[in-house]
Amino acid sequence: MRALTVCAVFLAAPRYVVDTRFEAGSAGRVEIVSGSHIRVAVVGETDQDKRNRQPSWFYFRLDNAAGSELTIELDQLAGEYNYRQHDGSGLRNMRPVYSYDNKAWEHFESSEWNAASSSIKVRLKPAKDRVWIARQPPYTTAHLEELLKEIGGSSYLRREAVGKTVGGRPILLLTVTNPAVPDRNKKVIWLMARQHAWESGTSWVCEGALRFLVSADPAAVRIRDAYVFKIFPMADPDGVARGGVRFNAHGYDLNRNWDTADPQRMPEIFAQRKAMLEWIDGGGRMDLFLSLHNTESADFISGPVAAGGPEVRNIALRFSRLLDQTSFYAPKGPRDGPAALQSAEKGRLTVYEYLFRERKAPAFLMELMVDTNPKLSRPPTVADRLKFGAALVRCMAGALSGDSDLDR
Repeated sequence: MRALTVCAVFLAAPRYVVDTRFEAGSAGRVEIVSGSHIRVAVVGETDQDKRNRQPSWFYFRLDNAAGSELTIELDQLAGEYNYRQHDGSGLRNMRPVYSYDNKAWEHFESSEWNAASSSIKVRLKPAKDRVWIARQPPYTTAHLEELLKEIGGSSYLRREAVGKTVGGRPILLLTVTNPAVPDRNKKVIWLMARQHAWESGTSWVCEGALRFLVSADPAAVRIRDAYVFKIFPMADPDGVARGGVRFNAHGYDLNRNWDTADPQRMPEIFAQRKAMLEWIDGGGRMDLFLSLHNTESADFISGPVAAGGPEVRNIALRFSRLLDQTSFYAPKGPRDGPAALQSAEKGRLTVYEYLFRERKAPAFLMELMVDTNPKLSRPPTVADRLKFGAALVRCMAGALSGDSDLDR
């Protein structure tokens, strides 16, 4: 098992301590620019070929900070995505979050992008001695275990491990339905979160979905009677724990490589793929599959809209119309995913592309923006993510049934 990122930097001018000795903590080199200006390098993460550096995650605690008007500069935001270099400007509208208790998070009021240095500056006069700072509200393996401890007694929830990560952590699959109603006529919806460790917003959405599904809400009762939800709540727990970004412990992107899935180098993909294929090949249904992701500035759904034929296209359109009633902002509707999947370069297939290519499953990807959402006029909060998770369950069920009442 890879060790957690550890960083405790004591700064002599005047007194600050930057610390990442906790789960998911991550910070690189720390410099004191002046008595009130601290520069923190974003570590980033590269893949198995030492390419595609992703500088998308930071999470650290600043001690002895009360009373000072501070400028915190987040540095080294240039990187590479899909083998294309970038200058970090895709992060220029970033508004990170801060917390005084590592639980309740607020976004910084503003940020300042410096194109010359590929860095972001935020300013804060901390009200307390300790302040945690992160890219977006963290969601760790401890958060997930706390949730499952809280709702684990529900008769509607079943928990199993379908395999283990490189580091030996269990890969969880959760099933939610009403066991008193036979499954044979139920539609089955699959949901996957946290393929990429930095995308903590997807875990908050997943928590909102799970809380709703086991609740006494009349819509949840109806959904449990008619549907089975099968949920991978955290596809890369190793990456989450170590403060990673996009790759597993061997450097493999867990939303690529679905056509290779080496059991030694990428056991996470291997186990999840095996569980789904065995389910389908054993006669189980996959009426809708959705993988959740975060991106900087766009909400969208992508899937085999054209190649999937009328049934998949209708699901996508109904899903899109229902989502329009939520905070989801995708005015152009669903995006059509890659059509030439047979000729895709080996090792580049995503989970939804693979499931459609191999089993013609109506599989989609959903991106949820981290920057300011036009419907909210601010970046999404934890409360927004939880609320959206509940709405997402209704929308997925409604997309399959055509029952718009499920979205109310």
